[in-house]
Amino acid sequence: MSAMARPDGDRVFPPIAWLTTASLASVVVGGILMASYAPRKAPLGVATALLVLAVILLSIAAGLLSHVKDFAWSTFTKVFKWALLAYIVEAAMIEFAFVRNHTSGSSLLIISAMLVIFGVSVPTTIAFTVARYADA
Repeated sequence: MSAMARPDGDRVFPPIAWLTTASLASVVVGGILMASYAPRKAPLGVATALLVLAVILLSIAAGLLSHVKDFAWSTFTKVFKWALLAYIVEAAMIEFAFVRNHTSGSSLLIISAMLVIFGVSVPTTIAFTVARYADA
């Protein structure tokens, strides 16, 4: 899928940022739900459904992004790797807080998966937004 040009000169891209932001929103809601029950056992059905939704949205965004042509991939990669580093540190600190509060088992597994989505979706959104306006 190539970026098409509009009459005003802007290129049209698939809704990558919208999908990654929706994925982020899904895990944030799920994370808040899980945190509100800590250290008690949280109801895992809703949290799992939100996690699955986030994975689907992020996967669709990655698939669409992989087909974009005429794109500033070097800019995307440079921004993505530094943002990813920052968000890995942030996700690790959040993970530590849950472990420190004795979250374990399925709850910790779901939280960890949500933090992985969190740690990838935000850098993807940032990097895509920067690269879409850079020269290819």
